[in-house]
Amino acid sequence: QVQFTESGGALVQVGGSLRLSCTASGSMVDIYTIAWYRQAPGGQRELVAAISKGGVPKYTDSVEGRFTISKNNEWNASYLQMDSLKPEDTAVYYCNPTLWGDWRPVGSTGQGTQVTVVS
Repeated sequence: QVQFTESGGALVQVGGSLRLSCTASGSMVDIYTIAWYRQAPGGQRELVAAISKGGVPKYTDSVEGRFTISKNNEWNASYLQMDSLKPEDTAVYYCNPTLWGDWRPVGSTGQGTQVTVVS
């Protein structure tokens, strides 16, 4: 079973930028979409962005135009470039495989990486 490890989270000021990374260990042969999720304190986990193996991106409305999802050619890593960060982006960010159109995370979830946006 594939496992993902997230990194790159930090404390950043409003308007700042961060680049999160997600690296996979294990076979990706049956994985066609990787998604980033986030969970704020007291909140539910929500989809942030997803990317297909062919490179098609999807974004939730609240991050459209500010975040950019990408992947590597080997299809074992995904990246989330976050610009113009807002306090409401504060959350733990996770990546998981998902099914395009369903968007629920599939498989086990890693420890995530904490993003904190302060003013």
